[in-house]
Order: sequence, then C-alpha cells, then structure tokens
Amino acid sequence: MISEWIGVGLTAVAIPFFLGGSVGLLRFPDFYTRVHALTKADNLGLGFVVIGRMVQADSGVVAAKLLLIWFLILFSSATAAYLMAQSELMKGVPPWTRP
Repeated sequence: MISEWIGVGLTAVAIPFFLGGSVGLLRFPDFYTRVHALTKADNLGLGFVVIGRMVQADSGVVAAKLLLIWFLILFSSATAAYLMAQSELMKGVPPWTRP
C-alpha cells in the first residue's frame, strides 16, 4: 500500500519535468537550446517515472529491467541530441547569441 503511494508520488513529480521540457521546446530561441531542454528534462522526468515503477515492482528482476531501460534511453537520447546538434553545426546553423 505504501509502495503504491510512493510510486504514484514519484510519477507525479515527473509531470513538471515533462511539461518543462515541452515548454522549452516551444519557447527557447534556437535549435540547440530546444534540444538541450527537451533531452535533459525528459531524461529526468523519465527517471522519476522509472524509480516510481521500481518501487512498485513485484521482483528485483523487473526493477533491474526498468533501470536498464532507463540507462539505455539516457545514453541513446544524449547521443541523438549530440548527433542532431553536430548535424546542424555542419550545415552552418549558428547557435543563438544575445542581441
């Protein structure tokens, strides 16, 4: 019973991070800052969701699988963000600077 409440609470904590990443995607001035905001906020939000589900997991094997999935997503999203930013740099898209 308590583990269910903790899991729900951790999942609820993730919601502002997902919303913050979405707002950053819509409001930031250039591609680089948008990708950075979305990647960081979504990874942190997903971490809270995974930890919340790990608390509710029936076995250690399920919890380990959830942790492995989270680590794979962390590494793949960081790599994808880097490759997208590198592609934009090679196209000659300059990073935003303050006017």
